[in-house]
Amino acid sequence: MSDLIEPIDPPLLSLTGICKRFGAVSALEDVNLHVRAGEVVALVGDNGAGKSTLVKAIAGVAPADEGNFEFDGEAVRVHSPGDASRIGIATVFQDLALCDNLDVVANLFLGREELNGLVLDDLTMERESRRLLDSLAVRTLKSVRAEVGMLSGGQRQTVAIARSMVGSPKLVILDEPTAALGVAQTEQVLNLVLRLKQNNLGVLLISHNLADVFEVADRIVVLRLGRNAGEFPATADQRHSVVSAITGLSNANEEAIA
Repeated sequence: MSDLIEPIDPPLLSLTGICKRFGAVSALEDVNLHVRAGEVVALVGDNGAGKSTLVKAIAGVAPADEGNFEFDGEAVRVHSPGDASRIGIATVFQDLALCDNLDVVANLFLGREELNGLVLDDLTMERESRRLLDSLAVRTLKSVRAEVGMLSGGQRQTVAIARSMVGSPKLVILDEPTAALGVAQTEQVLNLVLRLKQNNLGVLLISHNLADVFEVADRIVVLRLGRNAGEFPATADQRHSVVSAITGLSNANEEAIA
Protein backbone atom coordinates (compact mmCIF):
# COMPACT_ATOMS: atom_id res chain seq x y z
CA MET A 1 0.00 0.00 0.00
CA SER A 2 1.31 3.43 -0.89
CA ASP A 3 2.17 6.16 1.54
CA LEU A 4 -0.84 8.43 1.92
CA ILE A 5 -0.89 12.16 1.28
CA GLU A 6 -1.45 13.66 4.71
CA PRO A 7 -3.76 16.70 4.66
CA ILE A 8 -2.15 19.97 5.73
CA ASP A 9 -5.18 20.90 7.84
CA PRO A 10 -6.85 18.53 10.32
CA PRO A 11 -9.19 16.29 8.33
CA LEU A 12 -12.94 16.69 8.55
CA LEU A 13 -13.34 12.96 7.89
CA SER A 14 -10.66 10.51 8.94
CA LEU A 15 -11.00 6.77 8.36
CA THR A 16 -8.22 4.38 9.34
CA GLY A 17 -8.07 0.62 9.18
CA ILE A 18 -11.60 0.22 7.81
CA CYS A 19 -12.62 -3.40 7.20
CA LYS A 20 -15.91 -4.80 5.93
CA ARG A 21 -16.69 -8.47 5.40
CA PHE A 22 -19.68 -10.27 3.96
CA GLY A 23 -19.32 -13.80 5.24
CA ALA A 24 -16.02 -15.14 3.92
CA VAL A 25 -15.67 -12.28 1.43
CA SER A 26 -13.53 -9.32 2.48
CA ALA A 27 -14.93 -6.27 0.67
CA LEU A 28 -12.69 -3.74 2.44
CA GLU A 29 -9.38 -4.47 4.12
CA ASP A 30 -7.43 -1.87 6.13
CA VAL A 31 -8.71 1.12 4.11
CA ASN A 32 -7.66 4.66 4.99
CA LEU A 33 -9.32 7.85 3.77
CA HIS A 34 -9.11 11.51 4.75
CA VAL A 35 -11.18 14.48 3.56
CA ARG A 36 -10.83 18.02 4.85
CA ALA A 37 -13.21 20.97 4.68
CA GLY A 38 -13.10 22.87 1.40
CA GLU A 39 -11.59 19.90 -0.44
CA VAL A 40 -12.84 17.60 -3.19
CA VAL A 41 -11.47 14.07 -2.86
CA ALA A 42 -12.23 11.66 -5.69
CA LEU A 43 -12.61 7.96 -4.89
CA VAL A 44 -11.91 5.88 -7.98
CA GLY A 45 -11.40 2.25 -8.88
CA ASP A 46 -12.64 -0.47 -11.18
CA ASN A 47 -15.91 -2.33 -10.63
CA GLY A 48 -15.61 -4.40 -7.46
CA ALA A 49 -12.88 -2.21 -6.01
CA GLY A 50 -14.91 -1.47 -2.88
CA LYS A 51 -15.99 2.11 -3.60
CA SER A 52 -19.70 1.53 -3.01
CA THR A 53 -19.00 -0.52 0.11
CA LEU A 54 -16.87 2.26 1.56
CA VAL A 55 -19.51 4.88 0.77
CA LYS A 56 -22.18 2.75 2.46
CA ALA A 57 -19.93 2.39 5.52
CA ILE A 58 -19.48 6.17 5.76
CA ALA A 59 -23.19 6.79 5.18
CA GLY A 60 -24.22 4.24 7.81
CA VAL A 61 -26.03 2.00 5.32
CA ALA A 62 -23.62 -0.90 5.87
CA PRO A 63 -21.38 0.00 8.85
CA ALA A 64 -17.77 -1.16 8.87
CA ASP A 65 -16.81 -4.18 10.96
CA GLU A 66 -13.48 -2.72 12.09
CA GLY A 67 -11.54 0.52 11.97
CA ASN A 68 -11.51 4.04 13.36
CA PHE A 69 -14.01 6.67 12.23
CA GLU A 70 -13.35 10.29 13.19
CA PHE A 71 -15.43 13.26 12.10
CA ASP A 72 -14.71 16.90 12.81
CA GLY A 73 -12.00 15.94 15.27
CA GLU A 74 -14.02 13.45 17.30
CA ALA A 75 -14.27 9.67 17.30
CA VAL A 76 -17.79 8.70 16.19
CA ARG A 77 -19.87 5.61 15.58
CA VAL A 78 -22.06 5.55 12.48
CA HIS A 79 -24.48 2.64 12.59
CA SER A 80 -27.30 4.10 10.48
CA PRO A 81 -28.01 6.83 7.92
CA GLY A 82 -29.59 8.79 10.74
CA ASP A 83 -26.29 8.73 12.65
CA ALA A 84 -24.45 10.02 9.58
CA SER A 85 -26.98 12.80 9.04
CA ARG A 86 -26.85 13.91 12.67
CA ILE A 87 -23.07 14.42 12.64
CA GLY A 88 -23.14 16.27 9.30
CA ILE A 89 -22.70 13.72 6.51
CA ALA A 90 -25.05 13.83 3.51
CA THR A 91 -24.98 11.26 0.71
CA VAL A 92 -26.44 11.56 -2.78
CA PHE A 93 -26.63 8.04 -4.18
CA GLN A 94 -26.67 7.32 -7.88
CA ASP A 95 -30.41 6.55 -7.98
CA LEU A 96 -31.12 10.07 -6.54
CA ALA A 97 -34.31 8.82 -4.77
CA LEU A 98 -36.45 11.66 -6.09
CA CYS A 99 -40.25 11.62 -6.35
CA ASP A 100 -41.10 12.42 -9.97
CA ASN A 101 -44.71 13.39 -9.18
CA LEU A 102 -43.69 16.09 -6.68
CA ASP A 103 -42.29 19.54 -7.37
CA VAL A 104 -38.79 20.76 -6.48
CA VAL A 105 -39.86 22.24 -3.14
CA ALA A 106 -41.59 19.05 -2.02
CA ASN A 107 -38.53 16.98 -2.98
CA LEU A 108 -36.11 19.28 -1.19
CA PHE A 109 -38.07 19.03 2.06
CA LEU A 110 -39.27 15.44 1.73
CA GLY A 111 -39.25 14.02 5.25
CA ARG A 112 -38.22 17.40 6.70
CA GLU A 113 -41.34 19.42 5.94
CA GLU A 114 -41.80 22.77 7.66
CA LEU A 115 -45.08 23.09 9.55
CA ASN A 116 -47.23 26.03 10.54
CA GLY A 117 -49.24 24.51 13.31
CA LEU A 118 -50.66 21.31 11.83
CA VAL A 119 -50.41 22.30 8.17
CA LEU A 120 -47.50 22.50 5.74
CA ASP A 121 -45.77 25.87 5.65
CA ASP A 122 -45.44 26.03 1.86
CA LEU A 123 -44.38 29.68 1.82
CA THR A 124 -41.42 29.10 4.15
CA MET A 125 -40.31 25.99 2.25
CA GLU A 126 -40.52 27.78 -1.11
CA ARG A 127 -38.55 30.74 0.22
CA GLU A 128 -35.90 28.44 1.72
CA SER A 129 -35.72 26.44 -1.52
CA ARG A 130 -34.95 29.60 -3.49
CA ARG A 131 -32.32 30.66 -0.94
CA LEU A 132 -30.69 27.23 -1.03
CA LEU A 133 -30.53 27.10 -4.83
CA ASP A 134 -29.20 30.67 -4.95
CA SER A 135 -26.44 29.75 -2.47
CA LEU A 136 -25.36 27.02 -4.88
CA ALA A 137 -25.54 29.40 -7.85
CA VAL A 138 -28.17 27.24 -9.55
CA ARG A 139 -29.53 29.07 -12.59
CA THR A 140 -30.98 26.23 -14.64
CA LEU A 141 -34.24 25.73 -12.73
CA LYS A 142 -36.87 28.15 -13.97
CA SER A 143 -39.31 27.38 -11.16
CA VAL A 144 -39.08 25.62 -7.80
CA ARG A 145 -42.66 24.53 -8.45
CA ALA A 146 -41.67 22.51 -11.52
CA GLU A 147 -42.50 18.81 -11.31
CA VAL A 148 -39.26 16.84 -10.93
CA GLY A 149 -40.37 14.21 -13.45
CA MET A 150 -40.27 16.91 -16.15
CA LEU A 151 -36.67 17.99 -15.43
CA SER A 152 -33.52 17.03 -17.33
CA GLY A 153 -30.94 14.66 -15.89
CA GLY A 154 -28.66 17.51 -14.87
CA GLN A 155 -31.51 19.40 -13.23
CA ARG A 156 -32.56 16.29 -11.32
CA GLN A 157 -29.00 15.81 -10.07
CA THR A 158 -28.99 19.45 -9.01
CA VAL A 159 -32.19 18.93 -6.99
CA ALA A 160 -30.73 15.85 -5.32
CA ILE A 161 -27.55 17.70 -4.34
CA ALA A 162 -29.53 20.71 -3.13
CA ARG A 163 -31.73 18.40 -1.03
CA SER A 164 -28.62 17.06 0.70
CA MET A 165 -27.88 20.62 1.85
CA VAL A 166 -31.15 21.09 3.74
CA GLY A 167 -29.65 19.72 6.95
CA SER A 168 -26.52 21.96 6.67
CA PRO A 169 -24.01 19.08 6.35
CA LYS A 170 -20.24 19.44 6.57
CA LEU A 171 -19.44 16.59 4.19
CA VAL A 172 -21.30 15.68 1.00
CA ILE A 173 -20.77 12.32 -0.72
CA LEU A 174 -21.66 12.22 -4.42
CA ASP A 175 -21.98 8.77 -5.98
CA GLU A 176 -21.46 8.94 -9.78
CA PRO A 177 -23.18 12.33 -10.11
CA THR A 178 -22.44 12.69 -13.84
CA ALA A 179 -23.32 9.16 -14.95
CA ALA A 180 -25.47 9.14 -18.11
CA LEU A 181 -25.41 12.95 -18.43
CA GLY A 182 -24.62 14.91 -21.58
CA VAL A 183 -21.73 17.34 -21.89
CA ALA A 184 -23.67 20.47 -20.89
CA GLN A 185 -25.42 18.74 -17.99
CA THR A 186 -22.13 17.27 -16.77
CA GLU A 187 -20.55 20.72 -16.74
CA GLN A 188 -23.52 22.00 -14.76
CA VAL A 189 -23.06 19.32 -12.09
CA LEU A 190 -19.28 19.79 -11.92
CA ASN A 191 -19.80 23.52 -11.36
CA LEU A 192 -22.08 22.60 -8.49
CA VAL A 193 -19.36 20.38 -7.00
CA LEU A 194 -16.96 23.33 -7.10
CA ARG A 195 -19.59 25.51 -5.45
CA LEU A 196 -19.81 23.04 -2.56
CA LYS A 197 -16.04 23.31 -2.19
CA GLN A 198 -16.20 27.11 -2.25
CA ASN A 199 -18.76 26.91 0.56
CA ASN A 200 -16.06 25.12 2.61
CA LEU A 201 -17.75 21.72 2.54
CA GLY A 202 -15.81 18.51 2.27
CA VAL A 203 -16.77 16.60 -0.88
CA LEU A 204 -16.17 12.91 -1.55
CA LEU A 205 -16.74 12.28 -5.26
CA ILE A 206 -17.12 8.73 -6.58
CA SER A 207 -16.72 8.52 -10.33
CA HIS A 208 -15.58 6.30 -13.20
CA ASN A 209 -15.04 9.36 -15.39
CA LEU A 210 -11.41 10.44 -14.93
CA ALA A 211 -11.93 13.57 -17.04
CA ASP A 212 -14.51 14.77 -14.50
CA VAL A 213 -12.27 13.75 -11.62
CA PHE A 214 -9.25 15.70 -12.86
CA GLU A 215 -11.43 18.74 -13.55
CA VAL A 216 -12.75 19.22 -10.01
CA ALA A 217 -10.80 17.04 -7.52
CA ASP A 218 -7.91 18.12 -5.31
CA ARG A 219 -6.79 14.59 -4.48
CA ILE A 220 -7.53 11.15 -5.91
CA VAL A 221 -7.75 8.02 -3.79
CA VAL A 222 -7.63 4.70 -5.64
CA LEU A 223 -9.15 1.49 -4.33
CA ARG A 224 -8.34 -1.88 -5.85
CA LEU A 225 -9.73 -5.19 -4.64
CA GLY A 226 -10.92 -3.57 -1.40
CA ARG A 227 -7.58 -2.01 -0.48
CA ASN A 228 -5.84 1.34 -0.89
CA ALA A 229 -3.94 1.21 -4.17
CA GLY A 230 -2.59 4.75 -4.26
CA GLU A 231 -3.25 8.38 -3.52
CA PHE A 232 -2.36 11.19 -5.90
CA PRO A 233 -2.73 14.94 -6.39
CA ALA A 234 -5.27 15.62 -9.15
CA THR A 235 -2.74 17.10 -11.57
CA ALA A 236 -2.43 16.26 -15.25
CA ASP A 237 0.98 14.62 -14.83
CA GLN A 238 -0.56 12.02 -12.49
CA ARG A 239 -3.12 10.64 -14.96
CA HIS A 240 -0.96 7.68 -16.02
CA SER A 241 -0.17 6.85 -12.40
CA VAL A 242 -3.87 6.88 -11.48
CA VAL A 243 -4.79 4.60 -14.38
CA SER A 244 -1.94 2.25 -13.48
CA ALA A 245 -3.11 2.11 -9.87
CA ILE A 246 -6.69 1.35 -10.95
CA THR A 247 -5.65 -1.45 -13.30
CA GLY A 248 -2.74 -2.80 -11.26
CA LEU A 249 -0.68 -3.10 -14.44
CA SER A 250 2.37 -1.44 -12.91
CA ASN A 251 3.66 -0.39 -9.53
CA ALA A 252 2.13 3.07 -9.52
CA ASN A 253 2.65 3.35 -5.79
CA GLU A 254 6.25 4.39 -6.39
CA GLU A 255 4.99 7.43 -8.26
CA ALA A 256 2.49 8.53 -5.64
CA ILE A 257 3.41 11.74 -3.88
CA ALA A 258 3.48 11.38 -0.11
